[in-house]
Amino acid sequence: MHRLELTKPDGRALTLYAREAMGDIGPAPSPFAEPLGRFPHLRHHPLRDEWITYAAHRQDRTFLPPPEYNPLAVTVDPANPTELPVGNWDVAVFDNRFPSLSLGANEAPELIVDTAPGTGKCEVVVFTQDREASLGALPLSHIELLLQVWADRTAQLGALDAIQYVLPFENRGAEVGVTLHHPHGQLYAYPTVPPVPARMHQVEQAYYARHGRGALADHISRERSSGERVLYYGEHAIAFVPACARYPYEVWVAPIEPVATFCDLTDAQRADLARALKTVLMKYDGMWDRPFPYLMAWYQAPLDGVPHPESHLHAEFYPPYRTRDKLKYLAGTELAAGWFAMDALPEDKARDLQAVEVDIDAPATEKNR
Repeated sequence: MHRLELTKPDGRALTLYAREAMGDIGPAPSPFAEPLGRFPHLRHHPLRDEWITYAAHRQDRTFLPPPEYNPLAVTVDPANPTELPVGNWDVAVFDNRFPSLSLGANEAPELIVDTAPGTGKCEVVVFTQDREASLGALPLSHIELLLQVWADRTAQLGALDAIQYVLPFENRGAEVGVTLHHPHGQLYAYPTVPPVPARMHQVEQAYYARHGRGALADHISRERSSGERVLYYGEHAIAFVPACARYPYEVWVAPIEPVATFCDLTDAQRADLARALKTVLMKYDGMWDRPFPYLMAWYQAPLDGVPHPESHLHAEFYPPYRTRDKLKYLAGTELAAGWFAMDALPEDKARDLQAVEVDIDAPATEKNR
């Protein structure tokens, strides 16, 4: 992996990654000349014991621009800069101009609830220079590089005293709130472990204390033995519709042997994990005649400097589709009670995905771009 660090005119960091030496790279551009100058803050929810971020400046962020105004494209006219420079880089990571959390945050208003500065970091991860591509259409070597990028960002952000958890994710499709169609994801680096991974971690610790092995590792073993919902099974990685799926076509992707974070993957695990990930994405797109929307979230261990043998790096995909022509949105029981209600069996949805034949080694075509 080749890596180059640059600084934008407005002070934001830009890091470029490539599979081969990058050679000459143009100057780091920015559509903005001045630093943002506005910072988020946190307010505490007294009944949920959770922090909520307030970042009103995000209302000004770019929203579904036409292709000719794509801020994630490479800059071709210096008079109209985008976020990215000319050069043979493969993946780019830069500080979000409209962050929900910021290392520069140092103030919070005094209110009737507890408040705190919105300390943290939000980064944009541009998967490719090709606006018409998708994550699943990228070559396996490119997806492997992305896994390395997530590891590098986890290590870089985890080294900061203010950061306790790093969550890479991708929102794909307007149905899940995407504001830019260029293939990209985000990294959120949090000052504390957020509620969902915190609950997962609590369960993992309790299970490991009782059994001496990981909860997800045991679940993967059972999914492998059943085989009924498995979409990909390699030497080092697996993908499956979990028996406990809360969303139609929900899929989990994981290394078979537990690792705590992206930084702990071996080369062999990373290569097979890329194959599992590409298989799932191609199956999703193979079911529909339009890009399949989803939220992809990667869960890893807290970054508190201690070993976490109970943790198991994995991705969870949350697609909004219920059937081929209707959307599944969270409703009363999910939002108000946190109790999910499913009207489709995971086994049926797994069979739908299993029936989609894909060749992950074949070149990308217009259909899967």
